Amino acid sequence: MSRLDSPSNNASTLFKIASIALIGHAFFSLFSAFAFATFLLPPYPDWLQTAQNQKVMAVGYTYGGATTVTLGAIAGLAFLAYAVGARQAIAVFAVSFALAFTSEYLGTVTDYPFGAYEYTSQLGYKIAGRVPFNIPTSWFYMLVASLAICGRFLPAKDDSLSRWWWALVGGVVLTLWDVSMDPAMVKTNHWFWQIGDLSHLPRWQQAIGKPVFFGMPITNWLGWLLTGILVARVMLAIIPPSVWAGKVAPHRLPIALYALNGVLPIVICARWDMMPAAILGTIAMAIPLWLALRHDPMPLTSLGTAPQSPLSDRALSSR
Repeated sequence: MSRLDSPSNNASTLFKIASIALIGHAFFSLFSAFAFATFLLPPYPDWLQTAQNQKVMAVGYTYGGATTVTLGAIAGLAFLAYAVGARQAIAVFAVSFALAFTSEYLGTVTDYPFGAYEYTSQLGYKIAGRVPFNIPTSWFYMLVASLAICGRFLPAKDDSLSRWWWALVGGVVLTLWDVSMDPAMVKTNHWFWQIGDLSHLPRWQQAIGKPVFFGMPITNWLGWLLTGILVARVMLAIIPPSVWAGKVAPHRLPIALYALNGVLPIVICARWDMMPAAILGTIAMAIPLWLALRHDPMPLTSLGTAPQSPLSDRALSSR
């Protein structure tokens, strides 16, 4: 085996890819936050009304979000392959993408489990004419980040009960992201709710189905939680909790990925007159981030010889 083909070199390459993709993801996320907080906030400035700038803005809406999400997915996939191996990482991506797409497709067709909603064209290409490619892609890398965060403070046991507990907590961590994201994306016309007359339904269904949070029904969070739990549970069947805790959680990259994805929706909510959603969204995402950062992760060496990451706590403490 040549030096270029050695596992350490392959791992180093994967981590470089993940790092570069994360930097690109951060750039587009922060630029989008700046744009929606300034010149994309109605009323639009005069310079943005020119024909040329309107074309530029149309291109930005068409490809900006897709580029941001794709870079996030590359960062998540390359990092996971670096931490646990390419075969398991690809398997996790495939099943999480398929399950998330299935849930979203059923949601747009049947209104279950999220409620009555529909995506606009602003998120790019729609699979089967219903679900933008961005959506199941973002489910993948945000669940990678969520389970990595769980690995910081949950007991790393691999029995069935522990996997379901991890899936539940991971689903909650993921759903907390939606506290600010859903109001932000509806406000900026990325998707919209189509809630009709609910008077014929039982009171409990009316309660969870009517708009209660900036046009969003409680069923949306319940659908997020249900889907997140199921997808996370399948991911945990491929990569058990002990591996998430021992080889994924010690790195800071998933934490950064999770935090970065809260910036844009929180900024939009704060600047587009939805301050309660901005405050609640900030608190919601800050809780798992605080739990992750205050707990020492399992040492990287406890489950083998995974390459040491420049963004691992162990590497940082050794400098």
